[in-house]
Amino acid sequence: MLQQRTLKTITTAVGVGLHSGQKVELTLRPAPPDTGIVFRRTDLPQPVTIPVSATAVTDTRLASTISHLGAKVLTVEHLMSACAGLGLDNLFVDITAEEVPILDGSAASFVFLLQSAGIALQNAPKHFMRVLEVVEVSEGEGAARKWARLSPHNGYKLSFEIDFDHPAVDSTGQRVVFDTDGGSYVRDIARARTFGFTKDVEAMRANGLALGGGLDNAIVMDDYKVLNSDGLRYDDEFVKHKILDAMGDLFLLGRPLLAAYSAFRSGHALNNRLLRELLSRPQAYEVVSFADERQAPRGLAQLAPAW
Repeated sequence: MLQQRTLKTITTAVGVGLHSGQKVELTLRPAPPDTGIVFRRTDLPQPVTIPVSATAVTDTRLASTISHLGAKVLTVEHLMSACAGLGLDNLFVDITAEEVPILDGSAASFVFLLQSAGIALQNAPKHFMRVLEVVEVSEGEGAARKWARLSPHNGYKLSFEIDFDHPAVDSTGQRVVFDTDGGSYVRDIARARTFGFTKDVEAMRANGLALGGGLDNAIVMDDYKVLNSDGLRYDDEFVKHKILDAMGDLFLLGRPLLAAYSAFRSGHALNNRLLRELLSRPQAYEVVSFADERQAPRGLAQLAPAW
């Protein structure tokens, strides 16, 4: 059977929150089968457990925030993306502040942490959510329209198109397709960093946001060019980061998808609306597992070596 996965050992990282600027310690722990990804705010007088789900998302401005019983965790999407990319099903995430550390602004540091801890196979079938009919959400009209869509697909494929009127972005690829069958998350997606513009950063800091952001954990642009001295990690790093974010946002469903995701100018809010729309239509999906691993789509059975 295609088995669930967790970590072999505990691993820890220390960093700062992108928006809060707060120092935070993150401890990733193995979890039993069928636990899912569960965040725990260990800094509170009474620690609060926040299981990941589409309905646990309570804020999507600038990042994905999950909440439970008044406690929240901000900016979960990069860690969730790494978990999705490595095929992890079960994990306890202990955190000592309300925001996941930004680390280098991509998912690469989380991938390194998870792989360093080792990935263990568990004696329980891995459950997927198979999309059976097209589900789409959108906002805006005409040139301002944004949309995100899930379609039936025997595997997991994501395509994303961005549209930024900026010289540095316009000169790079604005559309990318990533297919887990043949593509490598670690090689092709995980290193893509978050990005922002100096004029926006100044406005956000005036409002108490982006306090932990800088050239060491984001791509920063002025009106004309990228300001990072080392340039871009991928020719199409901007749109690849959107794929990275989407993989994290979609994994907040709590199960990996069997679907094709496509989007135009989508973001955290539309991605979560898409999941909620899917869940509101029971006829649009089914939960499946694979008693014979050879029957699973190739890319999903081999997302990451278990060692």
